[in-house]
Amino acid sequence: MAPPPRQLLLHLLLFLSLLRAARMMGSVAAASEGDRALLTLLQRVQSEALRALGPHDFDPKLYVDLPLAPGADRAAAEAALSSVGTREEMEAYVARYFDPAGSDLLAADPPDFQAEPRGFLPRVGAGEARAWALEVHALWKDLARRVAPAVAARPDRHTLLPLPGRVVVPGSRFREVYYWDSYWVVRGLLVSKMYDTAKDIVLNLVYLVEEYGFVLNGARSYYTNRSQPPLLSSMVLELYTATGDLDLLRRTFPSLLKEHSFWVSELHNVAIMDNDGCVHNLSRYQAMWNKPRPESATIDEELASKLNSTAAKEKLYHQIASTAETGWDFSSRWMRNPTDMTTLVTTFIIPVDLNTFIFKMERDIAVFAKLIGEKATAEVFSQASKARHTAIETILWNSEMEQWLDYWLPIDGNQGVYKWEPKSQNRNIFASNFVPLWLNAHNSGSVPFLDEAKSVGVMRSLHTSGLVYPAGIATSVSKTGQQWDFPNGWAPLQHLIVEGLLNSGSTEAKKFAEDIATSWVRTNYAAYKSTGAMHEKYDVEACGKSGGGGEYKSQTGFGWSNGVLLSFLEEFGWSQDKEIGCPS
Repeated sequence: MAPPPRQLLLHLLLFLSLLRAARMMGSVAAASEGDRALLTLLQRVQSEALRALGPHDFDPKLYVDLPLAPGADRAAAEAALSSVGTREEMEAYVARYFDPAGSDLLAADPPDFQAEPRGFLPRVGAGEARAWALEVHALWKDLARRVAPAVAARPDRHTLLPLPGRVVVPGSRFREVYYWDSYWVVRGLLVSKMYDTAKDIVLNLVYLVEEYGFVLNGARSYYTNRSQPPLLSSMVLELYTATGDLDLLRRTFPSLLKEHSFWVSELHNVAIMDNDGCVHNLSRYQAMWNKPRPESATIDEELASKLNSTAAKEKLYHQIASTAETGWDFSSRWMRNPTDMTTLVTTFIIPVDLNTFIFKMERDIAVFAKLIGEKATAEVFSQASKARHTAIETILWNSEMEQWLDYWLPIDGNQGVYKWEPKSQNRNIFASNFVPLWLNAHNSGSVPFLDEAKSVGVMRSLHTSGLVYPAGIATSVSKTGQQWDFPNGWAPLQHLIVEGLLNSGSTEAKKFAEDIATSWVRTNYAAYKSTGAMHEKYDVEACGKSGGGGEYKSQTGFGWSNGVLLSFLEEFGWSQDKEIGCPS
């Protein structure tokens, strides 16, 4: 019996995705050839620098970001490295053969920046809150860059990748563009009425798709083996909603199809059969890499030294890189033993948030296709989003907990089609368990992802989850020392959950959303006043305290924190008589 038309459409979509995926893998391999020699040298420099300088405050990423100095010869630099032994010799060596990290990104004042643009935060009254918001708005000038022309002219001398437009970097050690950070940067830029800069960011990411077949983790040659949470279609939608730029949809549409192919290809797709015999397709993270991450090679090698065999080390390196693709690097969420990073099993986990983002991508593409007259494609992606919606609700939803839970696959070999087991849902509490609420805010004119009654149930589950603290939502309830665990709170997670609660249709949920946003604004303000900076993450146990943990020092700048803050102030406002500091 022939399959019904809906299944034929979905089978056609999967077939096309596999064809595109095969092409993109070849593209990634070819693209890495030109910079391999430089990256190999820089990893040697990184290793020798650790030996010469010692581990205190050592940042391995610094060394793989170094561009060759003008006139410096790579072969000479390789030869000279063997004679470096002391701190003084290492410092002299780096100064002779390399330019400073980040020097191949040039400061670039955004032409669409205005000190106080017309219509900026109309519901934020005069006073401390508005003065601070204008200071945060002004940080876009500090974070704006353009890639130096030398990068495109001599790519063999840089690990930085060329990009066609202006960029906004996260800040501090993160000197380059990052994928999922860019969504909240775009949201903030739209609040700041910087539409041209936001468009440049989107088109830079589209350029990466055109070059590599997917959006890279970041714009460095050492990131060509993995992506990050896929939010490009969401950026396009936000920009289109703000500007009505139909040409932007036409320009980006082929790249969105290509990116979707990447995320549903055999590399990421997992088939699971439910108890009724229906097979569902969901996606997982999986990097194309089984070596130490170049930007953290010394850290990865030290961790892998606990393992005996080359095969075991390669498996660990693959899991580490795949965890970096999640954006949650690192968290007990991905470990069998929360105290031991060698037990990472990320590629055997079906994540709630990843499939939420892909569902939204599919729905966005359906909307875009309809707008530009691609009716057949609109139907294919409408059906794909419905199929993923059903899969998320069947495989990941837990009605007892009223949360969506990551699903863990058996690690004893690929079964082809896995059989759903209720015990395979991870019942530990993470903020990601509530990310599908975000879809309430983005219905794209179609049927809501969840109705008001279910939204209220999820909201009450969040209330009692142990995640809600005086300064925001914690990432997990486990204190492991990893940065994507308790007590850290991250701007993206606050925003995803708050925006979902706000659009749940319930007065109680709207009040809860505003309470979380208010707490987050206050902790950002207090930390800014005490340190003079916006931070990458915050400690939700105490108002005004920045976060910590993980494999590097907490960073400042900071792109997505700035974007979420401005978005919250635009959404909720801040009256002149409302206290902005921490509650006493």
